[in-house]
Amino acid sequence: MPRAFAVLVLVVAGGAAVFVTHGSKRHSWPLANGDRSSRRAADATIGSTLRVAWRFRLPKAATTFGAITANPVIADDTVYVQDSASSVYALDARTGALRWRHREAAPNDGPNGVTVDGGRVYGATDTTAFALDASTGKVVWARRLVNRFEQFVGISPVVDRGRVYLSTQGFPLGGRGALYALSARTGKIVWRFATIAAPWPHPDAGGGGAWYPASIDAHGNVYVGISNPAPWGGSTRYPNGAEFGGRALYTDSLLVLAGETGKLLWYDQVTRHDVRDYDFEDSPILAGKFVFGAGKAGRVVAWDRATHARVWSRAVGTHLHDLGRLPRRTTTVCPGHLGGVLTPMAYANGRLYVPVVELCSQESAITTPSAFARDPAQGRGALYALDSATGKTVWRRQLAAPPFACATATRDGVVVPTFDGYVTVYSASAGRTMFRTRLSDGINACPAIGDGLLVVAAGAPYKGIANPVAEIVAYSIRG
Repeated sequence: MPRAFAVLVLVVAGGAAVFVTHGSKRHSWPLANGDRSSRRAADATIGSTLRVAWRFRLPKAATTFGAITANPVIADDTVYVQDSASSVYALDARTGALRWRHREAAPNDGPNGVTVDGGRVYGATDTTAFALDASTGKVVWARRLVNRFEQFVGISPVVDRGRVYLSTQGFPLGGRGALYALSARTGKIVWRFATIAAPWPHPDAGGGGAWYPASIDAHGNVYVGISNPAPWGGSTRYPNGAEFGGRALYTDSLLVLAGETGKLLWYDQVTRHDVRDYDFEDSPILAGKFVFGAGKAGRVVAWDRATHARVWSRAVGTHLHDLGRLPRRTTTVCPGHLGGVLTPMAYANGRLYVPVVELCSQESAITTPSAFARDPAQGRGALYALDSATGKTVWRRQLAAPPFACATATRDGVVVPTFDGYVTVYSASAGRTMFRTRLSDGINACPAIGDGLLVVAAGAPYKGIANPVAEIVAYSIRG
């Protein structure tokens, strides 16, 4: 970990609030989740009045997920953004003017994105990890990770102790996602960890890998949430996930690895034999003695980092027919394929802020429906504030549209963008609405807060907005 990295710890009633600082500048946001502990908390007061500082228009959508799904990052007076064609933009944080652009034509559904460390910008296309010079955008190195059994890269990297942590994803047929540590200097593979522990019992199976960034503790240990096995549901010949059979380790698990060697230190599988597409995908949050994780099963879990024991588990959102085997007849399952805690949580002042997507699916033991069988715009959502020590609800707010973007905390508020293009700031204390505005396109990219700015990316395919415009919007905040 670079010497310049530090966190400011403020002890308050009910717990410790940890907010991001990085390098010589306060309030930077140099990686997707703000810091290596994935707390998504900024040392800023957002207030109830925000004004637009600048806008930057993006090219048209490169994938069916829209023009951008990546979290912007902020470092050294620059906002860095990766779009869904894998191109990277460096924008002046004061004006939004383009400083440089690294062009790619590699469509990526994401959530992709970049991180800034040591004068370099690290990221990936759908197949290849890369490092760019942060001042010029010139390529320093590139390393292809995709192969026959690892079909996709859709994750934002994390850099620590000279290593870049990334993941591939595996899909049917035969896919086996893996975690990687690359040399930050050269891109050489330092180690690789297969997230599928045993061969698939049937060639139609696939799965594993990580979608959201890893978290790193003070010892350099790597915490990561792993995705589901597939195909979910099943077929008449192979009902209820018989293609992958059994527990399919390490799908739907929290994994903890030694950063230097990639050795597995401990794990916990949250959903055993997952037949409902219940990835445990969100970035684990490290806070005090706890690690918190969540995923599409709509359950938040807290572990003791020393004993590895579960401290509490809490169901959030609507739950219906979500446990055990599926029936052969079609039934309503909640959370559905695009439901649950789909994107990362935030932590501050002893509370977890949990964005929940409410969108059920029609499923059975003998069918494998598309995850997009229902229009995502039909979904709704909720935001929970949970006591981090007990998992009990402190407050809860209903959302009119699904939160396909992360919760992001400040000293006084919680920022939650929703698919319909609205950005709402709720008070951290009681969940009252402090500020609300609507962007010119749908939102499925997480925000960043740094250098006196709230930066939000709009570009999701929400059909309820006339004349949509994909853009990056920066709002001035108090800092």
